[in-house]
Amino acid sequence: MKNRSLVSICDYNKDEQLKILEVSKEFEKKPKQRLLDGFVIASLFFEPSTRTRLSFESAINMLGGRIIGFTDAGSSSVKKGESLRDTIRTVNNYSDLIVMRHPLDGAARFASEVADIPIINAGDGANQHPTQTMLDLYTIMQTQNKLENLKVGFVGDLKYGRTVHSLTQALANFNCEFSFVAPNFLQIPTQYKEFLDEKGLKYETLANIHEVIPEVDILYMTRIQRERFSDPQEYEKVKDAYELKKSDMEPAKKNMKVLHPLPRVNEINIDVDSMPEAYYFQQALNGVFVRQAIVSMILGIK
Repeated sequence: MKNRSLVSICDYNKDEQLKILEVSKEFEKKPKQRLLDGFVIASLFFEPSTRTRLSFESAINMLGGRIIGFTDAGSSSVKKGESLRDTIRTVNNYSDLIVMRHPLDGAARFASEVADIPIINAGDGANQHPTQTMLDLYTIMQTQNKLENLKVGFVGDLKYGRTVHSLTQALANFNCEFSFVAPNFLQIPTQYKEFLDEKGLKYETLANIHEVIPEVDILYMTRIQRERFSDPQEYEKVKDAYELKKSDMEPAKKNMKVLHPLPRVNEINIDVDSMPEAYYFQQALNGVFVRQAIVSMILGIK
């Protein structure tokens, strides 16, 4: 993994993903180490972020690294019309690794082709979010003590949900079964169904969340993403399609956990937060340990 970009979850094979989980566990036990002393990591966020950006910064700070970059493209030369190519080629000169979020699908792949240093994709449009996937895998392993043969239900915006796209591809390595719950035009894109078909894995598409709650080991909730809709009226039609409440959880299996990449809007009622099934805030914490592992492995420290 040394000096290799992480743009798509498919860039790393199953064994490499499992190795990241092993190293993440080491960092969970001891997150503060001076392993990145002398390294400079650029954090380029062309799109708003809370958890991803701050967990990367926390991970790097805890390991003694230095962070440069911006949290808003409006505060960079992009506002003056600078191209992504020129931004990446310039920042390439100042850092050892670039963490980048961008609103356009494929932007991270383009950056990896332009840069001489590794690129970590922190989310590119509706395409991929591989570090979120790795922390999701870590969380699932943490709660289920395995990744194999699980039943996973994805709920919400599955068309534009990059976290869903990446995690579906990753869990396909572990013979999981999938339930995709969404309004018709927000269902999982055809390319991911074809991906599962090629692997001979079971999946179903449906609209009713109550049908999957008694069946799944992981219920992965996502918000309906206003920013992905070009037509506000289309967003208004589906924005309240799902709201998970405490009363809905009664038929859930004892081992079931509710995950969410956050931010949440109204798709999980706050009365769920106090339930043992709610695990989304621990999931967010796991992002620090997993991103410590990914950064240190790409830089050749681990």
